[in-house]
Amino acid sequence: MPRRKRLDPSIFHLPVEKMQSGYYTDKYFVRAREVLLADNHHPRVLMQVFTKTHAYLGGVDEAIAILKLCSFSWDDLTVHALYDGDEIGPWETVMTIEGPYDAFAHLETLYVGVLARRTRVGTNTRLVVDAAKPKEVMFFPARHDHWLVQTGDGYAAHIAGAIGVSTDAQASWWGSSGIGTVPHAIIAAYGGDTVLAAQKFAQYMPKDVRVISLVDFDNDSVNTSLAVARALGEQLYGVRLDTSGTLVDRSVMDQMGSFDPTGVNPQLVWNVRKALDAEEFRHVRIVVSGGFTVEKIRQFEESGVPVDAYGVGSSLFRDQGKYDFTADVVMLEGKPCGKVGRVYQPNGRLERVE
Repeated sequence: MPRRKRLDPSIFHLPVEKMQSGYYTDKYFVRAREVLLADNHHPRVLMQVFTKTHAYLGGVDEAIAILKLCSFSWDDLTVHALYDGDEIGPWETVMTIEGPYDAFAHLETLYVGVLARRTRVGTNTRLVVDAAKPKEVMFFPARHDHWLVQTGDGYAAHIAGAIGVSTDAQASWWGSSGIGTVPHAIIAAYGGDTVLAAQKFAQYMPKDVRVISLVDFDNDSVNTSLAVARALGEQLYGVRLDTSGTLVDRSVMDQMGSFDPTGVNPQLVWNVRKALDAEEFRHVRIVVSGGFTVEKIRQFEESGVPVDAYGVGSSLFRDQGKYDFTADVVMLEGKPCGKVGRVYQPNGRLERVE
Protein backbone atom coordinates (compact mmCIF):
# COMPACT_ATOMS: atom_id res chain seq x y z
CA MET A 1 0.00 0.00 0.00
CA PRO A 2 1.25 3.53 -0.73
CA ARG A 3 2.45 5.50 2.28
CA ARG A 4 -0.12 8.21 1.66
CA LYS A 5 -2.45 9.52 -0.98
CA ARG A 6 -0.91 11.77 -3.59
CA LEU A 7 -2.57 14.99 -4.77
CA ASP A 8 -4.99 14.52 -7.64
CA PRO A 9 -3.50 15.85 -10.91
CA SER A 10 -6.56 18.02 -11.54
CA ILE A 11 -5.67 20.26 -8.58
CA PHE A 12 -2.71 21.73 -10.48
CA HIS A 13 -4.75 23.25 -13.34
CA LEU A 14 -1.99 22.53 -15.83
CA PRO A 15 -2.04 24.13 -19.31
CA VAL A 16 -1.97 20.65 -20.84
CA GLU A 17 -2.08 21.59 -24.52
CA LYS A 18 0.79 24.07 -24.20
CA MET A 19 2.85 21.64 -22.16
CA GLN A 20 2.28 18.87 -24.69
CA SER A 21 3.25 21.20 -27.52
CA GLY A 22 6.61 21.96 -25.88
CA TYR A 23 5.77 25.61 -25.28
CA TYR A 24 7.45 25.61 -21.85
CA THR A 25 10.20 23.11 -22.71
CA ASP A 26 13.84 23.62 -23.65
CA LYS A 27 13.85 23.46 -27.42
CA TYR A 28 16.43 20.70 -27.69
CA PHE A 29 14.06 18.24 -25.99
CA VAL A 30 11.25 19.20 -28.35
CA ARG A 31 13.50 18.69 -31.37
CA ALA A 32 14.84 15.40 -30.02
CA ARG A 33 11.29 14.08 -29.87
CA GLU A 34 10.60 15.33 -33.39
CA VAL A 35 13.62 13.39 -34.65
CA LEU A 36 12.49 10.17 -32.95
CA LEU A 37 9.00 10.47 -34.39
CA ALA A 38 10.27 11.27 -37.88
CA ASP A 39 12.54 8.23 -37.73
CA ASN A 40 9.77 6.03 -36.31
CA HIS A 41 12.17 5.19 -33.46
CA HIS A 42 10.54 4.52 -30.11
CA PRO A 43 13.27 3.43 -27.68
CA ARG A 44 12.19 2.22 -24.25
CA VAL A 45 14.34 3.98 -21.67
CA LEU A 46 14.64 4.35 -17.93
CA MET A 47 15.05 7.98 -16.88
CA GLN A 48 16.55 8.58 -13.43
CA VAL A 49 16.04 11.84 -11.52
CA PHE A 50 18.24 13.07 -8.65
CA THR A 51 19.76 16.10 -6.99
CA LYS A 52 23.29 16.47 -5.63
CA THR A 53 22.28 18.09 -2.34
CA HIS A 54 20.78 16.98 0.96
CA ALA A 55 17.24 18.37 0.91
CA TYR A 56 13.58 17.96 1.76
CA LEU A 57 11.82 16.96 -1.42
CA GLY A 58 9.04 19.02 -2.95
CA GLY A 59 7.13 19.10 -6.21
CA VAL A 60 6.78 15.32 -6.60
CA ASP A 61 3.00 15.20 -6.95
CA GLU A 62 3.15 18.15 -9.34
CA ALA A 63 5.81 16.40 -11.44
CA ILE A 64 3.69 13.25 -11.51
CA ALA A 65 0.68 15.30 -12.63
CA ILE A 66 2.74 16.68 -15.53
CA LEU A 67 3.64 13.16 -16.59
CA LYS A 68 0.10 11.84 -16.20
CA LEU A 69 -1.68 14.64 -18.04
CA CYS A 70 0.92 15.82 -20.54
CA SER A 71 2.74 12.69 -21.71
CA PHE A 72 1.47 11.14 -24.91
CA SER A 73 0.95 7.69 -23.41
CA TRP A 74 0.75 7.53 -19.62
CA ASP A 75 -0.39 3.91 -19.81
CA ASP A 76 2.94 3.01 -21.41
CA LEU A 77 4.96 4.62 -18.59
CA THR A 78 6.06 3.08 -15.32
CA VAL A 79 6.88 5.72 -12.72
CA HIS A 80 8.35 5.22 -9.26
CA ALA A 81 8.80 8.16 -6.91
CA LEU A 82 9.35 9.36 -3.38
CA TYR A 83 6.87 11.70 -1.66
CA ASP A 84 6.71 15.43 -1.04
CA GLY A 85 8.43 16.18 2.25
CA ASP A 86 10.79 13.19 2.15
CA GLU A 87 14.31 13.86 3.36
CA ILE A 88 16.77 12.96 0.60
CA GLY A 89 20.50 12.55 0.39
CA PRO A 90 22.92 13.73 -2.30
CA TRP A 91 22.64 11.72 -5.52
CA GLU A 92 19.68 9.74 -4.19
CA THR A 93 17.23 8.74 -6.92
CA VAL A 94 13.93 10.50 -6.26
CA MET A 95 12.04 9.34 -9.36
CA THR A 96 12.36 6.94 -12.25
CA ILE A 97 10.35 7.04 -15.48
CA GLU A 98 10.38 4.01 -17.73
CA GLY A 99 8.76 3.83 -21.14
CA PRO A 100 9.01 5.00 -24.76
CA TYR A 101 11.18 8.10 -24.65
CA ASP A 102 9.11 9.92 -27.25
CA ALA A 103 6.10 9.67 -24.90
CA PHE A 104 7.67 12.01 -22.34
CA ALA A 105 10.81 13.58 -23.87
CA HIS A 106 9.06 16.96 -24.07
CA LEU A 107 8.41 17.08 -20.31
CA GLU A 108 11.90 16.96 -18.76
CA THR A 109 12.27 20.71 -18.39
CA LEU A 110 8.91 20.85 -16.63
CA TYR A 111 9.22 18.08 -14.07
CA VAL A 112 12.80 18.85 -13.04
CA GLY A 113 11.85 22.53 -12.84
CA VAL A 114 8.99 22.00 -10.41
CA LEU A 115 11.12 19.62 -8.34
CA ALA A 116 13.86 22.25 -8.09
CA ARG A 117 11.54 25.13 -7.18
CA ARG A 118 9.41 23.31 -4.62
CA THR A 119 12.39 21.53 -3.06
CA ARG A 120 14.17 24.84 -2.56
CA VAL A 121 11.17 26.44 -0.88
CA GLY A 122 10.35 23.31 1.11
CA THR A 123 13.92 22.80 2.30
CA ASN A 124 14.38 26.44 3.28
CA THR A 125 11.07 26.32 5.16
CA ARG A 126 12.01 23.08 6.90
CA LEU A 127 15.30 24.59 8.07
CA VAL A 128 13.42 27.57 9.50
CA VAL A 129 10.81 25.32 11.16
CA ASP A 130 13.52 23.18 12.74
CA ALA A 131 15.37 26.25 13.99
CA ALA A 132 12.19 27.68 15.51
CA LYS A 133 10.83 24.53 17.19
CA PRO A 134 8.63 24.38 19.12
CA LYS A 135 7.58 27.88 18.05
CA GLU A 136 5.21 28.43 15.13
CA VAL A 137 6.39 29.62 11.72
CA MET A 138 4.16 31.64 9.42
CA PHE A 139 4.95 31.54 5.68
CA PHE A 140 4.75 35.14 4.40
CA PRO A 141 6.73 35.38 1.13
CA ALA A 142 3.90 35.94 -1.37
CA ARG A 143 4.90 39.58 -1.94
CA HIS A 144 8.44 38.58 -2.88
CA ASP A 145 7.71 36.61 -6.03
CA HIS A 146 5.35 36.20 -8.96
CA TRP A 147 1.76 35.35 -8.01
CA LEU A 148 1.75 32.26 -10.23
CA VAL A 149 4.12 30.41 -7.88
CA GLN A 150 1.95 30.81 -4.79
CA THR A 151 -0.03 27.58 -4.89
CA GLY A 152 2.88 25.19 -5.22
CA ASP A 153 5.17 27.14 -2.92
CA GLY A 154 2.50 27.27 -0.25
CA TYR A 155 2.02 23.52 -0.43
CA ALA A 156 5.78 22.94 -0.24
CA ALA A 157 5.94 25.10 2.87
CA HIS A 158 2.95 23.33 4.40
CA ILE A 159 4.54 19.91 3.88
CA ALA A 160 7.74 21.28 5.40
CA GLY A 161 5.90 22.25 8.58
CA ALA A 162 4.81 25.88 8.28
CA ILE A 163 1.65 26.37 10.36
CA GLY A 164 0.20 29.16 8.28
CA VAL A 165 0.45 30.76 4.85
CA SER A 166 -0.55 34.26 3.88
CA THR A 167 -2.83 33.74 0.86
CA ASP A 168 -5.76 31.51 0.02
CA ALA A 169 -3.90 30.38 -3.09
CA GLN A 170 -0.99 29.12 -1.02
CA ALA A 171 -3.37 27.08 1.14
CA SER A 172 -5.64 25.83 -1.62
CA TRP A 173 -4.06 22.44 -2.31
CA TRP A 174 -4.89 21.15 1.16
CA GLY A 175 -8.22 22.94 1.42
CA SER A 176 -7.31 25.68 3.89
CA SER A 177 -7.10 29.46 3.72
CA GLY A 178 -4.59 32.23 4.33
CA ILE A 179 -3.88 33.89 7.66
CA GLY A 180 -2.72 37.39 8.45
CA THR A 181 -2.40 40.23 10.91
CA VAL A 182 -3.70 43.79 11.20
CA PRO A 183 -1.53 45.45 8.51
CA HIS A 184 0.18 48.80 8.44
CA ALA A 185 -2.04 49.98 5.58
CA ILE A 186 -5.29 49.76 7.54
CA ILE A 187 -3.62 51.52 10.46
CA ALA A 188 -2.76 54.33 8.08
CA ALA A 189 -6.33 54.24 6.74
CA TYR A 190 -7.53 54.98 10.27
CA GLY A 191 -5.22 57.98 10.59
CA GLY A 192 -2.29 56.09 12.10
CA ASP A 193 -4.39 54.95 15.06
CA THR A 194 -3.29 51.36 15.70
CA VAL A 195 -5.82 50.86 18.49
CA LEU A 196 -8.75 51.98 16.35
CA ALA A 197 -7.61 49.85 13.43
CA ALA A 198 -7.27 46.79 15.66
CA GLN A 199 -10.72 47.43 17.15
CA LYS A 200 -12.30 47.68 13.70
CA PHE A 201 -10.49 44.52 12.62
CA ALA A 202 -11.80 42.65 15.64
CA GLN A 203 -15.30 44.05 15.09
CA TYR A 204 -15.72 43.03 11.48
CA MET A 205 -13.66 39.87 11.14
CA PRO A 206 -15.22 36.45 11.91
CA LYS A 207 -14.72 35.32 15.50
CA ASP A 208 -12.42 32.47 14.46
CA VAL A 209 -9.91 34.92 12.92
CA ARG A 210 -7.05 35.57 15.31
CA VAL A 211 -6.51 39.26 16.02
CA ILE A 212 -2.77 39.89 15.75
CA SER A 213 -1.88 43.55 15.47
CA LEU A 214 1.25 45.14 14.08
CA VAL A 215 2.51 47.55 16.73
CA ASP A 216 5.47 49.35 15.14
CA PHE A 217 3.57 52.01 13.18
CA ASP A 218 4.76 54.75 15.58
CA ASN A 219 8.10 53.02 16.28
CA ASP A 220 6.93 52.64 19.87
CA SER A 221 6.17 48.94 20.15
CA VAL A 222 5.90 48.73 23.94
CA ASN A 223 3.39 51.52 24.39
CA THR A 224 1.43 50.56 21.27
CA SER A 225 1.24 46.92 22.41
CA LEU A 226 -0.07 48.00 25.78
CA ALA A 227 -2.61 50.36 24.23
CA VAL A 228 -4.00 47.67 21.94
CA ALA A 229 -4.06 45.10 24.75
CA ARG A 230 -5.93 47.48 27.05
CA ALA A 231 -8.51 48.20 24.35
CA LEU A 232 -9.09 44.62 23.17
CA GLY A 233 -8.39 42.54 26.26
CA GLU A 234 -9.00 38.84 25.62
CA GLN A 235 -9.87 39.57 21.98
CA LEU A 236 -6.21 40.27 21.27
CA TYR A 237 -4.43 37.07 20.30
CA GLY A 238 -1.05 38.65 19.71
CA VAL A 239 1.10 41.58 18.66
CA ARG A 240 3.53 41.54 15.77
CA LEU A 241 6.88 43.30 15.97
CA ASP A 242 8.11 44.37 12.52
CA THR A 243 10.49 47.27 13.17
CA SER A 244 12.53 48.25 10.13
CA GLY A 245 16.19 47.30 10.11
CA THR A 246 17.00 50.99 9.65
CA LEU A 247 15.19 52.09 12.82
CA VAL A 248 15.66 51.78 16.57
CA ASP A 249 12.45 51.34 18.56
CA ARG A 250 11.85 53.99 21.22
CA SER A 251 11.90 51.46 24.05
CA VAL A 252 15.43 50.39 23.13
CA MET A 253 17.05 53.83 22.81
CA ASP A 254 18.01 54.13 26.47
CA GLN A 255 19.44 50.59 26.50
CA MET A 256 21.85 50.89 23.57
CA GLY A 257 25.55 50.23 23.88
CA SER A 258 26.17 46.49 23.94
CA PHE A 259 24.00 45.10 21.13
CA ASP A 260 22.71 45.92 17.67
CA PRO A 261 19.62 48.02 18.48
CA THR A 262 18.11 48.18 15.02
CA GLY A 263 15.10 46.28 13.76
CA VAL A 264 13.47 43.50 15.75
CA ASN A 265 16.13 42.53 18.26
CA PRO A 266 16.04 40.42 21.45
CA GLN A 267 15.96 43.43 23.77
CA LEU A 268 12.91 44.84 22.00
CA VAL A 269 11.08 41.53 22.37
CA TRP A 270 11.95 41.37 26.06
CA ASN A 271 10.78 44.95 26.56
CA VAL A 272 7.39 44.15 25.02
CA ARG A 273 7.02 40.86 26.91
CA LYS A 274 7.85 42.40 30.28
CA ALA A 275 5.49 45.31 29.70
CA LEU A 276 2.58 43.03 28.73
CA ASP A 277 3.19 40.69 31.65
CA ALA A 278 3.40 43.59 34.09
CA GLU A 279 -0.19 44.53 33.18
CA GLU A 280 -1.42 40.91 33.27
CA PHE A 281 -1.59 40.52 29.48
CA ARG A 282 0.27 37.20 29.59
CA HIS A 283 -2.16 35.72 27.07
CA VAL A 284 -0.95 38.10 24.35
CA ARG A 285 1.51 36.32 22.09
CA ILE A 286 4.47 37.95 20.39
CA VAL A 287 5.01 37.38 16.67
CA VAL A 288 8.20 38.71 15.09
CA SER A 289 8.92 39.41 11.44
CA GLY A 290 11.23 41.42 9.25
CA GLY A 291 14.47 39.91 8.00
CA PHE A 292 14.29 36.63 9.90
CA THR A 293 16.57 33.92 8.54
CA VAL A 294 17.51 30.48 9.85
CA GLU A 295 20.55 31.99 11.54
CA LYS A 296 18.63 34.80 13.22
CA ILE A 297 15.94 32.44 14.46
CA ARG A 298 18.57 30.11 15.90
CA GLN A 299 20.18 33.02 17.71
CA PHE A 300 16.83 34.04 19.20
CA GLU A 301 16.01 30.50 20.31
CA GLU A 302 19.44 29.80 21.76
CA SER A 303 19.16 33.04 23.76
CA GLY A 304 15.67 32.19 25.04
CA VAL A 305 14.04 35.27 23.54
CA PRO A 306 10.29 35.11 24.41
CA VAL A 307 8.95 34.82 20.86
CA ASP A 308 5.77 32.82 20.24
CA ALA A 309 5.85 32.74 16.43
CA TYR A 310 8.06 33.78 13.54
CA GLY A 311 6.85 35.36 10.32
CA VAL A 312 9.32 34.56 7.55
CA GLY A 313 9.25 35.90 4.01
CA SER A 314 11.90 36.51 1.37
CA SER A 315 14.58 34.36 3.02
CA LEU A 316 12.56 31.28 2.10
CA PHE A 317 13.28 31.96 -1.57
CA ARG A 318 17.01 32.42 -1.16
CA ASP A 319 19.34 29.56 -1.91
CA GLN A 320 20.69 27.95 1.25
CA GLY A 321 22.08 25.35 -1.16
CA LYS A 322 21.72 24.25 -4.78
CA TYR A 323 18.60 22.23 -5.41
CA ASP A 324 18.89 21.64 -9.13
CA PHE A 325 17.62 18.29 -10.37
CA THR A 326 19.09 16.18 -13.14
CA ALA A 327 17.34 13.60 -15.30
CA ASP A 328 19.43 11.03 -17.14
CA VAL A 329 18.65 8.09 -19.36
CA VAL A 330 20.52 5.23 -17.66
CA MET A 331 18.88 2.18 -19.26
CA LEU A 332 17.93 1.41 -22.87
CA GLU A 333 15.70 -1.57 -23.63
CA GLY A 334 16.52 -2.98 -20.19
CA LYS A 335 20.30 -2.68 -20.55
CA PRO A 336 22.69 -0.09 -19.07
CA CYS A 337 23.09 2.92 -21.34
CA GLY A 338 24.07 6.26 -19.87
CA LYS A 339 26.77 8.85 -20.22
CA VAL A 340 29.99 8.27 -18.31
CA GLY A 341 29.41 8.90 -14.63
CA ARG A 342 25.68 8.18 -14.79
CA VAL A 343 24.59 4.65 -13.89
CA TYR A 344 21.34 3.23 -12.64
CA GLN A 345 21.03 3.80 -8.88
CA PRO A 346 18.08 1.77 -7.56
CA ASN A 347 16.31 3.16 -4.51
CA GLY A 348 14.22 0.85 -2.37
CA ARG A 349 12.29 3.83 -0.99
CA LEU A 350 10.67 4.60 -4.35
CA GLU A 351 7.02 3.62 -4.72
CA ARG A 352 5.12 2.77 -7.87
CA VAL A 353 2.83 5.56 -9.00
CA GLU A 354 -0.61 4.32 -9.99
